[in-house]
Amino acid sequence: MKFRAAVVAALLTLAGADPALADMHIRLDTGGRIDAYLHRYAGVRKSGQRVIVDGPCLSACTVLLGTIPKDHICVTGRASFGFHAAWVPTGHGRQAPSALGDRMLWDNYPAPVRDWITRHGGLTKRVIYLRGRELNAMYPTCSEL
Repeated sequence: MKFRAAVVAALLTLAGADPALADMHIRLDTGGRIDAYLHRYAGVRKSGQRVIVDGPCLSACTVLLGTIPKDHICVTGRASFGFHAAWVPTGHGRQAPSALGDRMLWDNYPAPVRDWITRHGGLTKRVIYLRGRELNAMYPTCSEL
């Protein structure tokens, strides 16, 4: 029985989850598939874990802002969120815009984040970064939790 518990703990640690459901830390996440992130963060939300953002959270990673309750997210001075329009690969390293992906992102973001994105040019190919004072005005620093 102890061996089984140790194996489960080791697997959870390798998967990035602490067996005691400790805080989830984001230090450098460059994103990926939006649906995969929505699924991942739905599990984190269900578990009640807090998310500590301690570095860049880019692209699809940003869906955590609408998936995890605000009172379960905190940011450090190194935190930043990078937003851009969604795209799908078309082959040979090329990308095509994804209106469905944009809608998934936009519908997920809370109103203050959507307002910030709009004020900074919207979701385009260009990455825009929410960080520093503007980020701290929306989300607590980790010492406040």
